[in-house]
Amino acid sequence: MLLEDASVEFHDFFERHYAELARLAHLLTGETDAADDLAADALVALWQNWDRFRAARHPLAYARGVVANLARERIRSTVRERRRIALFWSRAPEVVAAPDVAGMLDIRAALARLPFRKRACVVLRHAFDLSEKDTALALGISVGTVKSQTSKAMTELTRLLGVPAIGEAERRMR
Repeated sequence: MLLEDASVEFHDFFERHYAELARLAHLLTGETDAADDLAADALVALWQNWDRFRAARHPLAYARGVVANLARERIRSTVRERRRIALFWSRAPEVVAAPDVAGMLDIRAALARLPFRKRACVVLRHAFDLSEKDTALALGISVGTVKSQTSKAMTELTRLLGVPAIGEAERRMR
């Protein structure tokens, strides 16, 4: 394949999917500023392996998986950094300036309390309306695991938010 052809294909993929990948990164990490960086980093990685990527059976699922892996690493890195800081400094309570909507903050807080895989399953299934199969492809897990992790996550969200909040959570994540 000529470099020019690959460049055109990549540009087309970028234009079609960048916003979705950034939204996925935001919902997985809860960090608005990091979302664009993670989506851009994922696309750089995809460009570096474009021949292999374009040959994938499900390129968008592959791209979502790259974003999910980068988000997971960012979360782990952030947790490690916070632990290091906590060893040396006492932390003042976080102040939220001008919150969006109280309900959305509750949903984000509840999502943040879920383990990464459960959070990823809920976000992909309910915020992105992916099928169980597409979610499994994106995360590199089985459909059965998607079903069980989503079910357990929704049970946990119900406990954290209350039953009426679940339908509202799905609506607000979209």
